[in-house]
Amino acid sequence: MAYKIKISLILALALIGIIPFQSEAQIPDSIPGKMTLAGERPDRIILHPGENGETSVAVNWRTSSAIVESYLELASATPGPEFEKQIKRFAASTSKFTTQKEDEPILNFNNHAVKVEQLTPGAVYMYRVGRPGLWSEWFQFSMPDTQGEFSILYFGDAQNNILSLWSRVFREAHLKAGRTNVMLHAGDLINRHNSDLEWGEWFKAGAFLHASIPTVMTPGNHEFRDVKITEHWRAQFNLPSNGPAGVAELEETAYEINYTDVKLISLDTEQIDESNEMLEIQKAWLRKILTENPKKWTFVFIHYPVYATKAERTNDKLLGDFRPIFEEFGVDMVLQGHDHAYARGQAKTIAGSDGLDYQKGPVYVVSVAGPKMYDVKEQDWMVRKAFGTQLFQTIRINGNQLEYDSYMANGELYDSFVMTKKKGGNKIVNRIPSTPERDGSREQ
Repeated sequence: MAYKIKISLILALALIGIIPFQSEAQIPDSIPGKMTLAGERPDRIILHPGENGETSVAVNWRTSSAIVESYLELASATPGPEFEKQIKRFAASTSKFTTQKEDEPILNFNNHAVKVEQLTPGAVYMYRVGRPGLWSEWFQFSMPDTQGEFSILYFGDAQNNILSLWSRVFREAHLKAGRTNVMLHAGDLINRHNSDLEWGEWFKAGAFLHASIPTVMTPGNHEFRDVKITEHWRAQFNLPSNGPAGVAELEETAYEINYTDVKLISLDTEQIDESNEMLEIQKAWLRKILTENPKKWTFVFIHYPVYATKAERTNDKLLGDFRPIFEEFGVDMVLQGHDHAYARGQAKTIAGSDGLDYQKGPVYVVSVAGPKMYDVKEQDWMVRKAFGTQLFQTIRINGNQLEYDSYMANGELYDSFVMTKKKGGNKIVNRIPSTPERDGSREQ
């Protein structure tokens, strides 16, 4: 009740003239321990790749409900302020948003979204959002080059202690990796699906990085309640809407992003797990887009893992319905979360048997970026595993070669391999460091 008393006292003192009256935007930015209030100046700014990741982007941001018109200004980056002479302005679409979670107060604010297309591959741009007198700072971003290296920065679940403990992993990842083409989150970004406090922590932990590097995410089970995704998802993100046609439930949760040599595919595994209808829809859609896939490298990112880090945590629908599609169409890597441990390895069904070939097939990775940890159990498909370890992963592609590195939160390399495209299947050479495996069998 303290936050209500505080606001009431501010308003009462203003009415009797003891302190100047403050508008909604002038009330203190945050109420300790509770929430971050939206102001007239934009916050929670996030940059996404468009459906064609080399020529389009999408931006989303938040303001108070008093701001009903907002804009994005874009310019090609220049060495100095001369870019101001060639700014283009785009009007945002605006939607009202109201939310309340348990003991949190009712919040009313506006979300704004803009998509920009026909950008130049390899070019560097600057943008800001807001309106005259209430602009954000300028953010700078690079479009992927159709001929150059392509890089992915991949995170498992954040979920708990987001601002206090996940933030260091997220920030260390960027110090280690430098500028990357796309950030990828494998679900459970937060713990309580409609907690605006937790979403506020997630945005604050990433700060300007969310606004500077194109970001994609697939939803986890903690983004859902009663098979309904949090209302924050589509309100505060601006992800592609090119998933299964006409299926509103899967909009911005099942989708694809295409680059010259790379395809990224998000599947909504919570709805696969809960609904046979959503399973069949996504299964047919996945088969269709992979049948028509001309890309050299294909990545699927999902929340629930195909192969769990504990044998008893099986995901039968992914194993039975989606693993055969991944194998049939040569998906290169499946990037996953949920299990709050680390494991990496291969597996492909041996034709005519129930056995698996652990030298072939997609590379499956399960990883965790936040501090919540589960046990991990040795299984045949695993090449490297870890218990009680926060990690982030870099993936760099040059032509027919992929370099994968997994780092611990302190920046130390934990797992590594090189994958080379060859006729008849990818060749993998492990480069695992001499660091002892953090398997939980000894005190860490």
